[in-house]
Amino acid sequence: MSVSTAAAAQTICAPLSVLGSDVTVPLVTGGEVTYAALDYAASAPALQRVWDDVAAYAPYYGSVHRGAGYLSQLSTDLFENARTTISEFLDCRADDQLIFTRSTTDSLNLLAQALPADCQVFVFETEHHASLLPWQGARVTYLDAPRTPAQAVATLEKALAARTASAQEGHGPALVCVTGASNVTGELWPVRELAAAAHAHGARIVLDAAQLAPHHPVSVRDLGVDWIAFSGHKLYAPFGSGVLAGRADWLQAADPYLAGGGASRKVTRRTDGGVDVEWHETAARHEAGSPNVIGAYSIASACKALTGAGFDTLVARERHLIEKVKAGLAEVPEARILSLFGDDAPRVGVISFVVEGWNSSHFAAALSAEYGIGVRDGLFCAHPLVRTLLGSDPQTQGECGAPEAAPGEKSLNAIRVSFGAGTPDEHVDRFVTAVKELVQDGAKWKYRTEDGRCVPAV
Repeated sequence: MSVSTAAAAQTICAPLSVLGSDVTVPLVTGGEVTYAALDYAASAPALQRVWDDVAAYAPYYGSVHRGAGYLSQLSTDLFENARTTISEFLDCRADDQLIFTRSTTDSLNLLAQALPADCQVFVFETEHHASLLPWQGARVTYLDAPRTPAQAVATLEKALAARTASAQEGHGPALVCVTGASNVTGELWPVRELAAAAHAHGARIVLDAAQLAPHHPVSVRDLGVDWIAFSGHKLYAPFGSGVLAGRADWLQAADPYLAGGGASRKVTRRTDGGVDVEWHETAARHEAGSPNVIGAYSIASACKALTGAGFDTLVARERHLIEKVKAGLAEVPEARILSLFGDDAPRVGVISFVVEGWNSSHFAAALSAEYGIGVRDGLFCAHPLVRTLLGSDPQTQGECGAPEAAPGEKSLNAIRVSFGAGTPDEHVDRFVTAVKELVQDGAKWKYRTEDGRCVPAV
């Protein structure tokens, strides 16, 4: 496919235009092909609109907050207006705070250090490491992987009931952390019901919306969550920006996430030679240093683009692509889609699978080198969940092993295909065809392991 043809296909077949739609990559078998980016769950390509908005602002780049010059004032307005735009996109409450961070991981670590003393955290083992690991300084209860949405709610209710029944644990604060859509299976979680269960037992809840916000409308009010976290690079914005939005009290009571300029309202010397600091109670308390204005503006631009495209249109389009992938994999008996809640469970455009007779790293390498298709393989920073889904079934070692497999450990890893608003039909069709050809005919090239990755042998 030529570059011009690829760009036309992108415009016609995808609801929103993304950067990189005309990039070509070499194939080990010879020639070039337009790259099929099917790794949106890791990082979605930036929207063309976002890039254009950033380019339009670039000449006016200036410092923010406290600058007297015109460009400083313009940049400050841009930064704070972005905060308002994103708050509206999330349907935040009037008294919620929205803090700009580096990513979902950064947001949840910020909240973790703001937890009140003796806070107990409840988190399912199915979470991405970004929402599984930040709570190490608190008392953490890890919940087993549920097999239905109803079981997820029942599991949480049982754990919270046991907490409130204990005089020792029942009087302290509690927090539930849950994903909105799994980064492994794409399955939607019953967030509204989990929030209701948390509140019924006096707990609060934070939503990891990294995989949900790019695909579905997210309303803090409607879902009833206390906080929400997500990353710009999942939401079609460039790397390096994220959001934590929600209730202000715990955040205002905590020491600043970073100490420095911007977080402090007043600093004075003491007679003993030290300093006294009065910290801001606004979002600035946790935004020390010069903020990522372009990152904040990028997220706001993406929010406007998604809202303008209409989530009804985006969701319907994505369901069309999901069904294409599922139907294609169903025609390959050796392929097994991974799922917690069952084949018919609602999901976003994220599907993980394994292929009998193949190591997943080898399969993903062949998709890239021989078909120009970018997917993800491994355990997807959700090791407990993927290990639960794969069970004890070892994978064929093949010519390349799984990089996560320690010496003496069974090779356990999977392949993940993910897509979104910038994905044309051709990319999904090529993926399905490639899976069938690789399973039927095998790889056309030899592969080896190099620095823990499966690569074509030279």
